[in-house]
Amino acid sequence: MNALLAPRSTTAPRRIVHRTRGHGHGPITRLMSPSDLGQIAKPFVFLDLFDADRRTVQAMADMPLHPHSGIATVTVLTEGRLRYDDPANGSGIIGYGGVEWMRAGGGIWHGKEMAPDDVPRIQGFQLWLALPAELENGEPVSRYIEARDIPQAGPARVIVGNHEDVQSPVPAPDGINYLLVTLQPGERWSYQPPAGHSVGWLALAQGRLDAGAPMDAGEMVVFEHGEAAITLEASGGQNAVFVLGSAIPHPHPLHLGSYSVHTSAQALQAGERRIAELGRKLREAGDRSTASGTIPVFR
Repeated sequence: MNALLAPRSTTAPRRIVHRTRGHGHGPITRLMSPSDLGQIAKPFVFLDLFDADRRTVQAMADMPLHPHSGIATVTVLTEGRLRYDDPANGSGIIGYGGVEWMRAGGGIWHGKEMAPDDVPRIQGFQLWLALPAELENGEPVSRYIEARDIPQAGPARVIVGNHEDVQSPVPAPDGINYLLVTLQPGERWSYQPPAGHSVGWLALAQGRLDAGAPMDAGEMVVFEHGEAAITLEASGGQNAVFVLGSAIPHPHPLHLGSYSVHTSAQALQAGERRIAELGRKLREAGDRSTASGTIPVFR
């Protein structure tokens, strides 16, 4: 059964092979890095869960500008709203169901392109995707897509990819699905990965889930490789809010820089050279802050 409310099944659940609560630093918890679970879940190579109230949101706002190459970042919110303001992309609000897509390609600097709206809590995920060789040193692309423009299939917002014949507008590489899902208490739902999507994982922001084994908010699990369905039930007394990814495995070893992931040492060197060049140009550009306090992506 695919993206439907699922009846109870007698088939064995897809087995969880890795489970983590990550490592916290202030309002940010690192659930996956390219040097640990990213080696297993690639092209998904990095995942942060951020959770800030009015007292701690400034810690997120104070994060410095930083570079990337070789990856795409995908930012979604599970609660609250972020404002964007970019001369190249307009201005607006990203809330639940919206997405910031930033394909770093050959190099970008970013970190302050969105700012918290006037809300009591900001919670969400930032994901990194390892790019294929033909894109890892290509032209950067930034998109801010608001919730009204992200399609839905059952309880799932299709952030990246194609699910239940519903296509995301995010210009991501083929072979990757990334969904934002909310299940009501007691609701069951089954996700059938597309053919070839043998990588599967999920991370729970709120509530409790039965994913073949109990899951609490703040946990990430990786499922055994395969294409069997992933069947889930919201088992607590509140909505279960989570992200779920599936993909065709990334076929390359990960070559890691401080802020970069590439398919080869040569591609990494090219990305780091471009980052250094952009860093010099960024310093020469001076203060690029918008009137709303954001600083657009530099590319």
